[in-house]
Amino acid sequence: MKYIASIGLEVHVQLKTDSKMFCSCRTSFGDKPNANICPVCLGYPGTMPTMNEKAICYTVMTGLMTGSSISNYSKFDRKSYFYPDMPKNYQISQYDMPLCVGGSVEIESDAGARSVALCRIHLEEDVAKNLHFANHSGVDFNRAGTPLMEVVTEPDMVSPDEALAFLLALKQILQYVGASDCNLEEGNLRCDVNCSVRPEGTETLGTKSEIKNLNTFKGVHDALAYEIVRQVEALQNGERIVQDTRRWDVDAGATFQMRSKEAAHDYRYFPEPDLMPVVLLQEQIDTWKKGLPELPGARRKRFVAQYGLPEYDARVLAGDREVADLFEQAASFNTDYKSVSNWIMTELLRHLSETGKTVASLPLTPKALADLVALVGGGKVTSTSAKEILGELMAHGGDPATIMQARGLVQVNDSDELSMFVNEAVADNPKSVEDYRKGKKAAIQFLVGQVMKQSRGKANPQIVAQLVRERIDAH
Repeated sequence: MKYIASIGLEVHVQLKTDSKMFCSCRTSFGDKPNANICPVCLGYPGTMPTMNEKAICYTVMTGLMTGSSISNYSKFDRKSYFYPDMPKNYQISQYDMPLCVGGSVEIESDAGARSVALCRIHLEEDVAKNLHFANHSGVDFNRAGTPLMEVVTEPDMVSPDEALAFLLALKQILQYVGASDCNLEEGNLRCDVNCSVRPEGTETLGTKSEIKNLNTFKGVHDALAYEIVRQVEALQNGERIVQDTRRWDVDAGATFQMRSKEAAHDYRYFPEPDLMPVVLLQEQIDTWKKGLPELPGARRKRFVAQYGLPEYDARVLAGDREVADLFEQAASFNTDYKSVSNWIMTELLRHLSETGKTVASLPLTPKALADLVALVGGGKVTSTSAKEILGELMAHGGDPATIMQARGLVQVNDSDELSMFVNEAVADNPKSVEDYRKGKKAAIQFLVGQVMKQSRGKANPQIVAQLVRERIDAH
């Protein structure tokens, strides 16, 4: 019998705010443990929470980007539970009246493009972080109270690949909005996974298991791949699936039961008495809506249609809002769109990956990038020299033509000047010359490389290749 998986995700997103959800403590990462705390986020008796408007704005904007219905009236609730990481012994969250209801996220996987339906998007406060050492444990409350947006999907995905595609698509939307850095290393994005299987041809969902606190996309994919097989094998062996909460052990490559699954009544939800309801005027929602960026998927399609880029280029560029903005701004100065794209996707993205920097942190301007591409396209500078110039632009900024002149990087196109280098390369490499004469065309590239080395990358490689052939054929 064939089984179909039903997968739902609960994605917890730390929002990019300067202060916590209900107090003015900082939300910076990496500070000394328990440095950013106050009586409010520690739950001292008599303290009163105050809502963070920016967190509400980010949540509503995310809902608008995903087509959710925005609630003009919503409220916060107390979710009661007793763990060391929850200082108040309850969490301020939203239960039956969330900020955003419904919506969807467009995904693309090997199975094709489709929409994943959302159930809700709501706000809550994050909990503290438990720290475990050799002989003792501790609690760092710096994270307690950080604004946490929860994006809950319907059980609408059928494979680990679709779940991964959803997370990647959601991450792009969040970064486009500016709601979160989505830095997995800093715990900005964590995920609970609900998974069940049912026989093919049936509609009733099977009994689900929830896998808690997955903090890498690979972890989500691998945990689901294991859990689907576990449940299918259990059913095939005549066993009954028990609704439970599980953890993913990356070293063992398996999920393990932690406890039976709680139901909503176990948390004893009731309206938060210290907070007023959230009332949003339609004009406020409309103002936020006007400030929305273009969806990443829509931008990708436009890059193909407007700039004639290949689908791969458009996907890479539109995947990051800052990179996409740089491309469009540079393209306004240089209509060789494919060359602009190539330089961004190769040299610029490599630099960002190696340094950990962002486009916004670089002194490189779109005009300078466009001008550099024009210098290469116009034969003013070689690609090798252009890489050196780009390195200077990314480090200190400036004008590419000025840097080219100051460093003596103007491309050498004069045949007489290049012939001297060609003659020397041919004379010093008789084996490569003989290889070429025997039909090994790759030998030419070696000789061209020697000329490029002698000229410090300034020689025109096309002219050099022609001169090398002529020099060898003449003797």
